Amino acid sequence: MDAIVALSRERIENGSMSFFRAARLFPTDLRESAYLLYAWCRHCDDEIDGQILGHASPLPDGAGARNPREEGPAPQEERLAVLREKTMAALAGEARDPVFIGLQRVVKAHGICERYPLDLIEGMAMDVRGRTYACLDDTLNYAYHVAGVVGLMMAGIMGVRDRATLERACDLGIAFQLTNIARDVVPDAVRGRVYLPADWLANERVPVSETALARHRPAVFKTTERLLAVADEYYVSAAGGVGRLPYRAAWAVAAARRVYWGIGSIIRERGEAAWDCRASASRASHLAALAIASAEAAALIAMNGRRRPKPRIGLWTPSHLWLN
Repeated sequence: MDAIVALSRERIENGSMSFFRAARLFPTDLRESAYLLYAWCRHCDDEIDGQILGHASPLPDGAGARNPREEGPAPQEERLAVLREKTMAALAGEARDPVFIGLQRVVKAHGICERYPLDLIEGMAMDVRGRTYACLDDTLNYAYHVAGVVGLMMAGIMGVRDRATLERACDLGIAFQLTNIARDVVPDAVRGRVYLPADWLANERVPVSETALARHRPAVFKTTERLLAVADEYYVSAAGGVGRLPYRAAWAVAAARRVYWGIGSIIRERGEAAWDCRASASRASHLAALAIASAEAAALIAMNGRRRPKPRIGLWTPSHLWLN
């Protein structure tokens, strides 16, 4: 394992134990590419949010939590411009920083469509610009840009090229992000970001504001349950793609799917207290998911050999799936 892969492995191990444990199931070459891709995604997210591995940056004693809104627009816009510039350099084979060299390797080794990394940068831009989400399609569009596209890149690492399987990979990424949105509703609102559809909140008579979301928890939880129900549809659809992967890859994806879907169940069980502390899967849950996913992956692969996955009816899909 060279230095860049080792650094990337450290980032995923400290940034997301769920994805780290799932990635360890991949064969060595795919596992290292997954580390490299995660490190770049994590770096982009941290740069925009002013965080370290998804957590608030350490500040001097007495300082409050860092809020990106307090910086003014220029610093975030400047960081976004640097991310876009370095990402484009990586796509041109001219990366210099380790995390972007990692992206460069992944794109070259697996023939990843160059549109996908740039789509993720556009997702970062949505946060910088303070985009609002009037309806579910707006929220799903955001989920595609920051997570669905990661599913597409991971599918590329696994050698997927057919549209049907790419759609399912995108579905899983979208499901992951909807789960993230659900578990971070109140913390995100404190940072000035509300991803729940505004028309859904209006139906519950909740204004789109930080204070309103914290004050109207019963109504906000009801809206969050609606979002988790949509995530469920995407998790179900994603299973149709798992059976089209090689076994080790299918096992890893099935495990990650089961762990993240379980986080949605934790949110539901907590009810209005869902945001008192961040919902996460326990070590025991991870181990159980790994065991169950092993049999699930084998069953889905066997099932795929007998019949085609159910059609994706009624699910939002990006207007493009760019193929090489």
